Amino acid sequence: MTAVKSEIIPVSNALELRAVEERYTADLHNLVVKNRIFLQTAFDWAQHVGSEEDTRRNVQSNQMLHQRGYAKMFLIFKDDALVGVLSFNTIEPTNKAGYIGYWLDEAHQGQGILSRSLQAFMRYYAERGEIRRFVIKCRVANQHSNSVAVRNGFTLEGCLREAEYLNDRFDDVNIYGRIYTL
Repeated sequence: MTAVKSEIIPVSNALELRAVEERYTADLHNLVVKNRIFLQTAFDWAQHVGSEEDTRRNVQSNQMLHQRGYAKMFLIFKDDALVGVLSFNTIEPTNKAGYIGYWLDEAHQGQGILSRSLQAFMRYYAERGEIRRFVIKCRVANQHSNSVAVRNGFTLEGCLREAEYLNDRFDDVNIYGRIYTL
């Protein structure tokens, strides 16, 4: 059996995006647990992370979606250490649209890691002709995520009222779009 070549998107000398693989399960689980409190302010799934085995099943599911082209999950590595996640949570192949999700270890925020990774990610998929419309949805109250979208050339296209449930309430969600043409 031949091994599948790992999909890697180079970002800089110190940064790269690696497609999710089972061998990263323990590192990913530990990073989520380390950042759980912070992640729960932005994502409903963070409160449901249990054992490392749960994370393994999530990784396996994401690998399958990645291989089939329905979603793409990449891990952000800085100097060979896992520091975050950047993904297409959903891909609409016919529309060549990708819905982006991301999070970064709290200790690595404010260094431009996410913006540089996002630029390389978009360029990679635009050059391949797979995605031309990039979409970011984030809670209005999540100032950091809104700033990432604006800093990276996304246009606010609207606000979805009470669109996401988190921490016992429904929050408004901004939707940003960027058409990336070469």
